[in-house]
This record gives sequence, C-alpha cells and structure tokens, in this order.
Amino acid sequence: MSYRTADSFPRVTPPVTLDDVRGAAKMLAGVARMTAMEGSRHLSALVGTPVHLKCENLQRTGSFKLRGAYVRISGLLPEERAAGVVAASAGNHAQGVAHASSLLGVRSTVFMPVGAPLPKVAATREYGAEVRLHGQVVDETLAAAQEYAAETGAVFIHPFDHRDVIAGQGTVGLEILEQCPEVRTVVVGLGGGGLIAGVAVAVKALRPDVKVIGVQAAGSAAYPPSLAAGHPVSIDAPVTMADGIKVGRPGDLPFRIVQELVDEVRTVSEDALSRALLLCLERAKMVVEPAGASPVAALMSDPGSFEGPVVAILSGGNVDPVLMERVLRHGMAAAGRYLAVRLRLTDRPGALATLLGVLSVVDANVLDVSHVRTDPRLGLTEAEVELHLETKGPEHCAEVGAALRDAGYTVIS
Repeated sequence: MSYRTADSFPRVTPPVTLDDVRGAAKMLAGVARMTAMEGSRHLSALVGTPVHLKCENLQRTGSFKLRGAYVRISGLLPEERAAGVVAASAGNHAQGVAHASSLLGVRSTVFMPVGAPLPKVAATREYGAEVRLHGQVVDETLAAAQEYAAETGAVFIHPFDHRDVIAGQGTVGLEILEQCPEVRTVVVGLGGGGLIAGVAVAVKALRPDVKVIGVQAAGSAAYPPSLAAGHPVSIDAPVTMADGIKVGRPGDLPFRIVQELVDEVRTVSEDALSRALLLCLERAKMVVEPAGASPVAALMSDPGSFEGPVVAILSGGNVDPVLMERVLRHGMAAAGRYLAVRLRLTDRPGALATLLGVLSVVDANVLDVSHVRTDPRLGLTEAEVELHLETKGPEHCAEVGAALRDAGYTVIS
C-alpha cells in the first residue's frame, strides 16, 4: 500500500540542513566507505527503467549505522566522552556505536535484548563495547539503557532521533547524487526514520525534483497512521522479520522531516520481503538482511509505479544465518519454488517408489517424505504421504499437481 506525505503538509524549514550533512561528510572522510552503486539488470527489466542498488550492506559494520553513530559521538564534549556512551539495539546500531566509540577512544556500553542473534552480540563485543543483555523486546532494552545513562552519566546515543545521527545518515544521499546524477527516485527502508530523513534532506536540497519513497513492513508500519494524525503515533506489538525497521513509533525529529520532505510511504508484506531477500542473493549476489531488502520488495510489489532511474538503498547485511535459512525457504515458497503436497495412496510394496517415479518424470526434486500408515482416518489399505518438493516456479507447481492427479492419486492438500 502507498501513503502520500509531502503534498499534504505546509512547507517549513527542516531541523537538519544540507550544511549539516556536508559537515558530517567531512567528518566521516576516511571512516565510512563510499559504498558501491551496482546496476541490476533483472530489476531494471522488471521495473522498466534503470535500477541501481546502493550497497550499504557493504559498509563497515555491515550497515549505514556507523555514519550517524560516528558523527554523534564525534560531537560530544570532552567531559561527555570521558563519561562514556550507552546505546540500545538489537544489532546494527549496536555495532555502529561500538565501532565508532572504539575509533574515537570512547568507552561504550550496549544493551541488547536477551534473544538478540548471537552473531550480532559477538560482533558488538568484538568492536569493543561492553554488552549487557536485558529485556525480551527492544523497548525494554531501551528503557534499561536510558536508566543506565541516568545512573552513570553516560551519554545515550539514540539510533535515529538526533540531528547529528540524521546528518550522518544523510551522507548516503550525497553519495547517491554523486554516483547516479541522473536519479529520479530514491527508495529507502523506513523504521524510526533516521536514514530516510537524512537522505531526504540531502537529496531534496540539491535535487528537489527527485522523489524520495519510504518503505515499511506492513506489520510494523507506524508512519502511515502517524502521517494521517499529523504527529508520531505508537503501534502495539509491531511484527516483522525485518528487525532493522521494526520500530513501534517514529522518532520526533525524523517524523518532522519525513512529513516535510518525503514524497510517499509504502508498505510491503512479509512474503514480499522474503522474495526480495532471495532475489538479492540469487541475482545481485548480495547478502542483505530483510530490512535492507525492503526497497527491493517495494519495486517487486508494484514495478510499474516508479519513475526512473531508481536507486534502492540496501541498508544492511547483518542477517543471522538461522534467520537467513528460514527466510530463504519462505521466499522460495512465496516464489513457487517449494511445494508441499499431502496425498493418499494404496499401502502396498512399491507404492512409494511408483509415486516418486511420477515426480521424477516431471523433474520435481523431493526434499522430504513423511509416510503415515497408522492414522485412524485412514482405511485398512491406505497410507498418507506428505512430500516437500523443490520446484521451478508456479507453472511447474501446477504441472506437478496435474501429473499426480493424472496418475490417479488423491491430492488432499
């Protein structure tokens, strides 16, 4: 779904300016990489216009978060640096703060949820932070970090609701205009709003004709009701696999900028996120986390609605391998590449081999077989088989189903 933003509100001076972003760029010279801009032939053909991928998944620490964290911590007074910094995050912001603090010689403490992926916890520690696991959800972790700041005097580094953080993230927008000066649309994943706010400040100041479009996961979309209300609104229990944009309330400062400068906010389904992650891996050879794939999900969901050339920001690549496996399976199923079939057959020697022979003829790869003979729903001479198959797409799935029915099998589901 799509929601208009900028056309509905009066123009005001943004709280972060182009000069702020340019100052952040100077500060980040030699610290943050100018990440690659890669063309995508597959997405270009799908969308009908050139599509480029801004690869912040290849940034140091694996996401754009280093930019804002470094600018924010660099701006601290000497006495503030001496007190150390504290942050709360499930992953990307944690690593950005940890690494930025180490580069600047500042002590950092990072609170992470108890269930945070182990690779992200380990990486945050390796970047030099003291990690404290607290709470089951990020809101509990955030409260613990703020309490720690009040008790110790450490400076709390917010993941998105601070002008220095937004200015730092805005350097991505400057790079986009330098690397793809002909761009007409920039598509950005949207959680709390720090990245899209910074990108919008930079892009709209230099190229007001360029559209900036935000993308939220449908189960964690706080911006649409907030834009409708005219102020940040909290949503209860946001749910999405894309933890990088799983935020229940927009930041106050990013919201003002999004309201003013962003042209449109769209939402995408979990299926779309899965398919996008799979496409990034297979076609672009990019390891991208679900939040980072959200702009690609938007392009795939409504390909004819974007003015090109388009730049989609792959905001991060810190994906837990366990989640990656689960999401890829989900993405393959959503793309018609997996098929689960349950059917009944006569329980006699060789019956299963005959069934597998039918599947072999139509070139379906059997991944798993479950064979049940003792269910009370079955007749004396019946058996039930559940098959998990790897297929080549929706048309192949239909071909497999037709072959089974033609061979006389009763397909239950």
